Amino acid sequence: MKRINLTKKDLTNSIYMQIGFSKLVSESLIDEFFSLILFNLKKEKMVKLTNFGTFILRVKNPRIGRNPKTSEKKEIPKRNVVLFKPSKEFKIFINLMNNE
Repeated sequence: MKRINLTKKDLTNSIYMQIGFSKLVSESLIDEFFSLILFNLKKEKMVKLTNFGTFILRVKNPRIGRNPKTSEKKEIPKRNVVLFKPSKEFKIFINLMNNE
């Protein structure tokens, strides 16, 4: 299966074509949308988009990892990771797409 990336430019063009906003306004909308998600994720540690899913910010504690090539042990530092949990509607939609 060929991997196709959806870019910010694709989203901007979609808003431009479907709604008729200028490309500059469309790009500003996309930027503001992502900024809002990132800001709220950092502040609240969770962002829920109804009928789409929930983004959760989780802290992974430091741990000892091993380089598989050299077997060298190294500490992996504490870090934040983002998890995505799809909504029930999202799962149903994806399963319907696979059946077509």
